Amino acid sequence: MASSRKPALSSRAATPAIEASVGGALDASLARNAVRDATVCVALSGGIDSVVLLHVMRTSAARHALRLTAMHVNHGISPNARKWEQFCRALCERLRIPLTVRRVKVARRGRGLEAAAREARYAALAGANAGIIALAHQLDDQAETVLFNLLRGAGLPGASGMAECGALHGAPDSGKRALRPLLRVAREDIEAYACSHELDWVEDESNADEMLTRNWVRRKVAPLLAARFPRWREGLSRAAANFAEAQGLLAGAAATPAEPLRLDALRQADEPRAKLLLRSFLRAQGLRAPAAGRLKEMLVQLGTAPADAHVELRHDGRVLRRYRGEIRVSAVGEDAQLPAVTAWRGERVLRLPAFGGQVVFRDRRGVGIDAARLGAGPATFRTRQGGERLRLAANRPSRTLKNLFQEAGIPPWERDRVPLLYCGEDLVWVPGLGIAAGYRAGKGLPGLEPAWDPVSKESLRD
Repeated sequence: MASSRKPALSSRAATPAIEASVGGALDASLARNAVRDATVCVALSGGIDSVVLLHVMRTSAARHALRLTAMHVNHGISPNARKWEQFCRALCERLRIPLTVRRVKVARRGRGLEAAAREARYAALAGANAGIIALAHQLDDQAETVLFNLLRGAGLPGASGMAECGALHGAPDSGKRALRPLLRVAREDIEAYACSHELDWVEDESNADEMLTRNWVRRKVAPLLAARFPRWREGLSRAAANFAEAQGLLAGAAATPAEPLRLDALRQADEPRAKLLLRSFLRAQGLRAPAAGRLKEMLVQLGTAPADAHVELRHDGRVLRRYRGEIRVSAVGEDAQLPAVTAWRGERVLRLPAFGGQVVFRDRRGVGIDAARLGAGPATFRTRQGGERLRLAANRPSRTLKNLFQEAGIPPWERDRVPLLYCGEDLVWVPGLGIAAGYRAGKGLPGLEPAWDPVSKESLRD
């Protein structure tokens, strides 16, 4: 059911044994991954696993000098989504843990609903004000993931399962780490901990839907395996660690000194090494490895198409394109039109969700845009229309943005989604290119230094 649950008192287990399993696993994981004196955001769905993770981390926070926060992502898919949000708010208020709620729109774009929801969730978590995102995956989740990936015929990356600590999925450049401190704790120990501490949680009604593969594996396959192989979960978890170690060695051997991945590296490699290069590149971008057939098809399209051919491949919610002999990864473009004009009224941080980011202004002296001149006229951000010109040096003529973008190596598909700052009808600043010569702050004069900060759209929503 979708309402909150509390286990029967008769189902409680001995507290010392529970603490040794759950609390001890958490402490060991934090120590293994050098997590101390850090801000940690717990991804809180309201389910039993995340509730237990939040509770045990709160218990251990002072011991590890952790500053604890939580984030609940409301996908709006279930009719009970608002109830889950309210439950998480009440829980965090009771535990005195700051909570951020993100309401996201799940755009499927040809993917399954679960995959699209996961993508939106991770994009929201990437905007958390914390260096570490704690996720509540546990031993059963790991074993089921490895088993499912093996049945799909996955290679080493898929067989490696989920990493205990690594880059946050979908946001490898965010600097945030995803930590799964309960990855070695069995589901029954999670339940025993919840019973012992009389915790409430919510049940997602979709967990009973055996049309979903993860539920079918959990409800049908897992009991059969447990009857013959009682420690099947631990066995698959150890195998995943071995696969991950082997993958790490191969990825190191396949690594190229520069990013993005160069096409000539793929073309010069034999097929096994080319596959390894592309898999390693996608993994470095926070993307999942494609199935074998899809991977081979991607290599053919990327490596054999003529140099002037337009190649655009969609994978795991991102787009792969070729540009100047390199493979670039970018977000899928929005169907909606960008706003023609957005007024800037002096905000030091101006959010532009349609462009996929925000502009941050910093007060400087003799650096950036002349604050007085910019303030003399209406300042607006506009979309590129074509034909715009910008003079970057006083002793040189103005040049078209097209030419400047080409010189700066900004790919064509990104150019129309760059917000242009105007003062009246004067083009003042273009992210990635610079400030117009006539608008630069003079020596010692008040200036505003602008910076374009790409941020996921989900994290920009309140």
